[in-house]
Amino acid sequence: MLKAKVGHSIEKDSYNAGLETAKQAIEGMQNNKLGFLYTSVKNDIKEVVKGAKSIMNAPIIGCTSSGAIMTPEGIITSENGFAGMMAFDDPDMVVGVACHESGKDARAIGRKVAIEAVENAKTTRAPGYFYMVASPKEEEEYLMGIQDVIGRVPMFGGSAADDTVEGNWKIICNDKVFTDGVAVAFFYTDNEIATSFTGAYNETNNVGIITEVKNDRTLVTIDGISALKKYAQWTNVKPESLKGQNLLAASITKPLGVKDPLGNLTVIRHPMFGNDEGTRTTSDDTITLGNKAVPGTAIIQLEATVDELIDSTGSTLKDVRRQLYNEPAAYVLVHCGGRKLGVGDRIEEVHKQLVKEAKGIPFITVFTFGEYGYDEHSSNICGGLMLSFTAFGKN
Repeated sequence: MLKAKVGHSIEKDSYNAGLETAKQAIEGMQNNKLGFLYTSVKNDIKEVVKGAKSIMNAPIIGCTSSGAIMTPEGIITSENGFAGMMAFDDPDMVVGVACHESGKDARAIGRKVAIEAVENAKTTRAPGYFYMVASPKEEEEYLMGIQDVIGRVPMFGGSAADDTVEGNWKIICNDKVFTDGVAVAFFYTDNEIATSFTGAYNETNNVGIITEVKNDRTLVTIDGISALKKYAQWTNVKPESLKGQNLLAASITKPLGVKDPLGNLTVIRHPMFGNDEGTRTTSDDTITLGNKAVPGTAIIQLEATVDELIDSTGSTLKDVRRQLYNEPAAYVLVHCGGRKLGVGDRIEEVHKQLVKEAKGIPFITVFTFGEYGYDEHSSNICGGLMLSFTAFGKN
């Protein structure tokens, strides 16, 4: 039977923060199998990990979270940083953890990480479920490499984040801490695991065909028109108001999305930067997206109010609970950091929603710069501005 517990700390000394967090998370545990560790970029991450590892022998995986984390006890944040961990205890669960820093061939790295995770689980089988954390850059390629080895095993997770989109994020994998790369945790268990992966946005009638893309993530034209101009037309604003990082904030309630082939899942493509000549590309009025876009596919302008962004957290947690036949033991809730930015000072309302729907089951919420998951019969996929909420059954 799976048991889970959450610990956290805002201790100024990073080593002590890691120690205090792990101590709370493993108290009373007999068969520790994994710790999900999330911390602030303000911490000395290596010291946090040293503190946690000083009293915990199980594998640790996680990343930095944008601005805060959430647990049943509240929104955990401070000027000195923060740390939080969810520990799993289950005599019958096996977990294989592996990681690799970035390199020339992200897909090959994904294959290598998958092989190492299987070996670290001391098996030759594919897992029943897996968690992935990566830097916000080559997530799709890492995922393809992993699936080259284990096939289409269901997954959840999200990208490491910082507080200011400056690239200060870190990935945590056992005693390793690094900026760019990927880490995975492969789960071998008979326990139920389910994920609800959604943006929970509403579709508008603004739909176009992607006609040019550069370097996978720079949207150049839609219907042959400069992407930024097209987006500005759809949202009824001037393109000049969307230049640079202005687009990132403006698009939180009005992002773009692409449908999976079966139509079960609309995956959000977060417009991150409005580019002009001489900035990030050589083309005028392009859009840098948070994830990959493909020419010849339809892209939709979506929308949601702040109220809807808040309410979606409770409804998504309720949805993933419905997917389990038996009682849940834990929730790992990956929530986009951009959505958190859009919610702003009303983030306490999100916490109240989660506490209400968790109904006393432990949870940990991390704020990421990319989210991963699937829905019904869709394939695993990476998106942004999304929720990837995962429930672990007791048995």
